[in-house]
Amino acid sequence: MRHIDEDTITQAVIARHAAAGDARLRDVVTSLVQHLHGFARDVKLTEAEWAEGTRFLADCGVASAAGRSEVTLLSDALGLTALVTAVNQRRPRGCTESSVPPSTHGEQDRRERAPDEPLYVCGRVRALDGSPIAGAQARIGSRGGRSEVQPSGSDGSFICKTTVAAPQPVAHDGPVGRLLQALGRPPWRPAHLHITIDAPGYEPLATQLFRQGDPYLDVDAVFGVRSSLVADWVCHEPGATPDGDASAVPFTTLDFDFVLNATTGDKR
Repeated sequence: MRHIDEDTITQAVIARHAAAGDARLRDVVTSLVQHLHGFARDVKLTEAEWAEGTRFLADCGVASAAGRSEVTLLSDALGLTALVTAVNQRRPRGCTESSVPPSTHGEQDRRERAPDEPLYVCGRVRALDGSPIAGAQARIGSRGGRSEVQPSGSDGSFICKTTVAAPQPVAHDGPVGRLLQALGRPPWRPAHLHITIDAPGYEPLATQLFRQGDPYLDVDAVFGVRSSLVADWVCHEPGATPDGDASAVPFTTLDFDFVLNATTGDKR
C-alpha cells in the first residue's frame, strides 16, 4: 500500500504483520498498534508531544541501572503491573488475593520506625474448604529488613519473625518521579510486607500485607493495595513473644489467614 494517510495507516501497519511466524506475537502487536493509533487520534497528539514522549522513554532507559528498571516503575505507576497481575492471578472468591510483585525499581528513604523493630506474623495456611495445609513454606519480610522462611505445622499455623515496615517512596529521582510530580501524585507506598507461600498441590501465592491506618493506603504509587490485604498490626510492650521467647524492646504482632487455591486436579 503506497497511499498512506491518517485513515489508512493503521491497517497498513497491521497488514505488514500477516506473515509473522508467531501468532501470539502478531495478535499482541496488532492490538497494540490499534490502541496506540487510537490513542493518538483520540487526543490529537501533536508532533511536539510525540517528541517529548519519545524523549521520556529514552530517559527511562538511561535511568535504568543494575537493580533498577525505570520502565518497570513506569508500568507500576500507570497501573499496568497491577492490571497484569489481576488478570493472570484470578482465584476463586475466598482465596487470598495477589498483589503487585516485588519491584525492580527500588524504594527509598525508609523512615519513622525504630531500627529492626521486631514483627511477628502469626499465620495460618488453609484450603478453600477450611482444612489446614501442613508443610507450606512461607517467606515473609519487609523491604530492607530480614526475611524468614517457616513451614506450617499440622494445623496450618506458623510464626515468622521479621522487622516492622514503614511507608517508603518508590524511586522518584528519575523521569517517572518527574511525571508523578507533574500529575500531583505522591511517590509513596504504604507500609507493607512481602509474602510468598508455596505448598504442594496448591497455586503459589505472592502478595503483600498492609498496615491498617497507614496514611498512604489510598494513594499507593503502584496500586498494590487490596482491602482484603489490610490488617491490624498490634503494638506490644517488651515481654513474652508469640514464638515463646521474650523481647527486651517493644514489638508488633500481625495475625492473618492465608487461603490457597488447589491446582487443577486437586481442587477441594
